Amino acid sequence: MKFLFCKLKNKTVTAVARTRYILSDVSGEGYIDTAIKILLAVVLGALLLAGLYALFGETVLPTLTQRIKEMFNYGG
Repeated sequence: MKFLFCKLKNKTVTAVARTRYILSDVSGEGYIDTAIKILLAVVLGALLLAGLYALFGETVLPTLTQRIKEMFNYGG
């Protein structure tokens, strides 16, 4: 019986130590990593929006306005 209690005590101490180690672990993602990811996403999003604005501003919108004017031109 004494052996069973010692075994149970050892397992409990091991589980508590493992839990304490997991909860106090400081490794992982830091503030600098997160800031770099956010900055990269903002820059890529701005480049994508600039590209779309250039595409729609020079290619799509002039032909679209021309087609709308031709569609509503009843006289001719």
